[in-house]
Amino acid sequence: MRIACIHAHPDDAEILAGGTLALLAALGHEVTMVTMTAGDCGSVKVGPDAISAIRKAEAAASAASIGAHYRCAGFWDLAIFTDDSSRRIVTGLLRDLRPQIVITASPSDYLCDHETTSELVRDACFAASVPNYSTKPKRGALPAILPLYFVDPIGLTDREGRETVPDFVVNVGSTLETKKAMLATHRSQREWLREQHGMDDYLAQMEEWTRQRGTRAGIEYGEGFRQYKTHPFPHEPVLQQILAAHIAGRPI
Repeated sequence: MRIACIHAHPDDAEILAGGTLALLAALGHEVTMVTMTAGDCGSVKVGPDAISAIRKAEAAASAASIGAHYRCAGFWDLAIFTDDSSRRIVTGLLRDLRPQIVITASPSDYLCDHETTSELVRDACFAASVPNYSTKPKRGALPAILPLYFVDPIGLTDREGRETVPDFVVNVGSTLETKKAMLATHRSQREWLREQHGMDDYLAQMEEWTRQRGTRAGIEYGEGFRQYKTHPFPHEPVLQQILAAHIAGRPI
């Protein structure tokens, strides 16, 4: 299957779904990792063009390490907005990639870029199947509304600090080291996170969040997902089916 994971910035997908993406790629699925921005604000020492080039290269290397593709949608940090032109860009991206499953950011998260990415991708999953909704460059409409899944928010809590409860948790114990290696390619972010977030070891923080999600599902390491089933989105558990052997057995 063709699977697109679309999140806001380089390293977001690795932190929240890297183990699952590695599993999907190992199972033979065609995975594309998309960042809405190139991470142009992710430095305290170099300008936006320089850090964007660095971060796109890091993201491409991370994706390549599991045999996945990488794309950048071309937005700017803190400037992803829900409007018609942005929706058409994301819709065109989906028509170009033609995925069969889409994974995106949590609707409620600590940062506006994450939340707006979630909203734009949700609406584009619908719009991509509407022939009269035009995009540039022009691409044919998809045959149906795409199945959509949300990853956990950063820290496993929404913007108000409430725990986000997933529909299912994927056991990523077998791919944790791969997930760590993927995140480690984003070397430019250690200094940024230390200065801006007060987080000196982002690898250790990612591992702790992954452990917390796993512990709550009765396993060592896990990644949580919710399927968007609001009318008229598909209800078929397509991602759950292809990952059935890796889903935690204890109810959430």
